[in-house]
Amino acid sequence: MIPVDIRFLAEVFVTLFVIVDPPGTIPIFMALTGSMTAKQRSRAALVAVGVAVLIISLFAVFGQFILGYMHISLPALQFSGGVLLFFIALQLLLGKESEMSASEGVNVALVPLGTPLLGGPGAIVAMMLFVQQTGGQATRVSAIVLAMLGIAAMMYVFMRFSGVIAKVLGKGGVTLVTRISGVLLAAISTQMIFDAIRAFLESWGILPA
Repeated sequence: MIPVDIRFLAEVFVTLFVIVDPPGTIPIFMALTGSMTAKQRSRAALVAVGVAVLIISLFAVFGQFILGYMHISLPALQFSGGVLLFFIALQLLLGKESEMSASEGVNVALVPLGTPLLGGPGAIVAMMLFVQQTGGQATRVSAIVLAMLGIAAMMYVFMRFSGVIAKVLGKGGVTLVTRISGVLLAAISTQMIFDAIRAFLESWGILPA
């Protein structure tokens, strides 16, 4: 059995859970798939999770190479991710989840569910930073893999059973969860922006590293 860094696993899982926000996807998922049958909704949830996991995994493995090839620094990606994530948080706080729907003719499981809501800049940057922190340690690499699998399962469960969860929580409960998720997402995005600015200032020698 491959040893796992439990503390690192918990850190990765909690961070991704708050950024991806599976409970917060319930009202968005229901708004985008309201006209679908139960079977179509289940397939849409599976496709959205698959797209998100694929995007996050690709950047986790090849992210540094892609950024290097395009001459994009990690702080730049982190800053842009924070800004985009902040706009999503504002939409959640203002109750404008339906405005994130895709254009007619576009598969909503791909856009905006798969990306940028689930496999968005926030999750991508967070995963790339966690990969940097592994230092090649098998215990931390396995922790990231397990955390990613756990998040994927959580994303699917919350979307697949969004109708049942919404009934249990009630309209007020779903709204409350969405608003809380918006607040947490806004805080995370702001921290990402601050960290990116600090990294820029350190690289320019304005702040000590």
